[in-house]
Amino acid sequence: MYVAYRLYVCEGGRVAMSGDETTGGRRSVQAERSLGTRTALLAVARDLFAKRGYAAVGTEEIVREAGVTRGALYHHFEDKLDLFANVYEEVEAQLMERIMQAVAAGASDPLDALRAGALAFLEASETDAAVRQIALVDAPSVLGWDRWREIGMRYALGLVQATIEEAIQAGLLPPQPAAPLAHLLLGAIDEGALLVARSDDGGQTRRQVAASLERMLGSIAG
Repeated sequence: MYVAYRLYVCEGGRVAMSGDETTGGRRSVQAERSLGTRTALLAVARDLFAKRGYAAVGTEEIVREAGVTRGALYHHFEDKLDLFANVYEEVEAQLMERIMQAVAAGASDPLDALRAGALAFLEASETDAAVRQIALVDAPSVLGWDRWREIGMRYALGLVQATIEEAIQAGLLPPQPAAPLAHLLLGAIDEGALLVARSDDGGQTRRQVAASLERMLGSIAG
């Protein structure tokens, strides 16, 4: 693998359980139940949001399908919007894992890693309902453009920038500051993914966007 990376996950995306496993008794049982409730809410909400979209899903349906009370929902999340934001965080984290698997499976150098990662993202934008509906269709409007970009960049920017830095060090890209190029490339990839997510043409748009990204990466290698 040719990428040094870290996934930055907000504290809200993980339940802190420090010390609970070793204390035993009631505290441990309550912590496990709390984690189970949160996990169930996130799983059900993700499935419903992916299938029908944020606006078409109500909190009553979520708690009913999760088998919990409305009070349990508001114990773990401020409201439906907060629940959606946490679901989106999960989708982004899992998408990054999927991209890293694609890179590890066959990338031969850092530029190849950029290509493999971009193509994996475009494929997920077309075939993965959660990525398409939650991350690309709903999140920009539900969370607002600034928050949507902040979360997405937090997960992907470090990955792209680290790969560009390695490509520069390997002589595959001309010497230059890596951060501006990382922002530009990630912006282009995100725009391509948004285009793919909103298309319904049997993969034609995805193939066209992928070809354009290939030419772009070829041009910056110069």
